[in-house]
Amino acid sequence: MDDAVRADGFGRMIVLGRVLAPFGVQGLIRVFPYGDDPSSWRDMGQLWLGTGSDWKRYALKDLREHGSVVVARLEGISSRESAAALRNLLVAAPRDSLPAPSAEEYYWSDLIGLGVENLAGEPLGAVTDLIFTGAHEVLCVREGETERLLPFVAAVVREVDLERRRIRVDWGLDY
Repeated sequence: MDDAVRADGFGRMIVLGRVLAPFGVQGLIRVFPYGDDPSSWRDMGQLWLGTGSDWKRYALKDLREHGSVVVARLEGISSRESAAALRNLLVAAPRDSLPAPSAEEYYWSDLIGLGVENLAGEPLGAVTDLIFTGAHEVLCVREGETERLLPFVAAVVREVDLERRRIRVDWGLDY
């Protein structure tokens, strides 16, 4: 997933979710959110859909949570067919349009690429993705062909140091 890109002067894009499919026949889309507060998207008033460096801005006309997904109405998308054309696009916003996370909160895109080491200083790899399981997030950490899934909870994640681009965890090499 490409979650930090430059796009037509928008600056660094932060991926907020992914379009799953149309919702109904009037152009609504179902979006899987990558964070825990998609209702805050209303405050932005617009969302960007795309991938890589190809992003298009849409005015956000309506948004509601629907189970584990978000249903959104975007300006200019008024039919099931036009909504279907957006399937699998990423939903993003420029970093400078988002509020700064509070202490002990992180945007997923800030964690992607960070090195992970255990408390003994042994490298476990780098964060390649995050998974939301319903109970908590899970860090996907890859080193070569080895992938580890680490729960993003205080008992495991002891320190996130964005400046040093490192996460320290209570996790053994043989886990």
